[in-house]
Amino acid sequence: MYTIFAILIIITSILLVLVVLVQNPKGGGLSSSFGGGAGNQIMGAKKTTDFLEKATWFLATALIVLSLASNFAIPRNTTVESTEIKAQDMIDDAVIPNLPAAPTAE
Repeated sequence: MYTIFAILIIITSILLVLVVLVQNPKGGGLSSSFGGGAGNQIMGAKKTTDFLEKATWFLATALIVLSLASNFAIPRNTTVESTEIKAQDMIDDAVIPNLPAAPTAE
C-alpha cells in the first residue's frame, strides 16, 4: 500500500513540475505561443492560462493529500509488548563468553 502512495506522489510531483515549468513567470507562458489575441481558437490564450492555473492548484492539493494519506500506510509495530518480548528473547539467546576469573592477590 505504501508503494502505491509513493508511486502516486512521484507521478504527481513530476506533473506539477512540468505544469509549473510550462507557465511563464510574467503570465504569458504557453498562452503566448498561441498567437496572443486570436479569440476563436479552441484553447485560446485566456483559456490556457486558466487551465494551467487550475492544473497547478489541483496537482498541489493532490500532492498534499497523498502525502498526508501516505502517513497512514506506513507499516508500524503498534504493540509495545511485542518489541519488549523480542528484545528479551535476543538477550536470552545471546552467547555470553566465559571470561577467565580475575587474578587474586596473595
